[in-house]
Amino acid sequence: MTRPSADGRRFGDGYRGPMSAGSVIRKSLRAFGFGCLMVAAGLAGYVGWLLWGTGLETARAQDQLRQDLAPLVATPTPPRPHERYLPGQAYAAIVIPSIDIDFVVVQGPPNVPYLSYQWTSALKKGPTHYPDSADPWDGTGRVGIAGHRTTYLHPFLNLDRVRHGDTIELVTEHGTFTYHVDRTFVLPEAGSGVVLRQTERPSLVLTTCNPKYSSRERLIVTASLVEAPSAI
Repeated sequence: MTRPSADGRRFGDGYRGPMSAGSVIRKSLRAFGFGCLMVAAGLAGYVGWLLWGTGLETARAQDQLRQDLAPLVATPTPPRPHERYLPGQAYAAIVIPSIDIDFVVVQGPPNVPYLSYQWTSALKKGPTHYPDSADPWDGTGRVGIAGHRTTYLHPFLNLDRVRHGDTIELVTEHGTFTYHVDRTFVLPEAGSGVVLRQTERPSLVLTTCNPKYSSRERLIVTASLVEAPSAI
């Protein structure tokens, strides 16, 4: 059945007339709320990928790097003159028992900025050796290694928990080099490269972002060599 409107037009029985202002507002609010939920879900997914999903890529790279490094460290050999590693190649394993770190370090790319594509690609594989720093077997100088703190398997997540005297080992194809932590401190990101200045005595420096989930500072750990392979 139909009924006439006030102006003579006829409408179906289901017609309820124009929407009230309150109904329009309620619909708009529901749409806005749904939009906010969708944005929040997207952001949560992105953050989840950064914090955990990126680790899948690093885990696969680490598996391959361990296979590459294992036969080399099983039978250590003396270093060769003018020895060089290719960017992304397995360089050493870094072991810090006090914070349960055991990762393969890769060689970093030379002569490019730290934030370049080449550097970020290397860091996705694992901790990365600064190529302009010393090698453990040099007998002098400072070995520099950088690593992610919150993404790509976050190898240096708990680096702030190391303490004076903790042991750090670099397991290489030329033997195992053992260091003891002597200092942990924080520097602004700008100018933090000062820690890569070479030292007369053999030493090690580890760098990562600070605080967690931020890159405005660098967390620095330095250590001194206390034991080297007898053949070096």
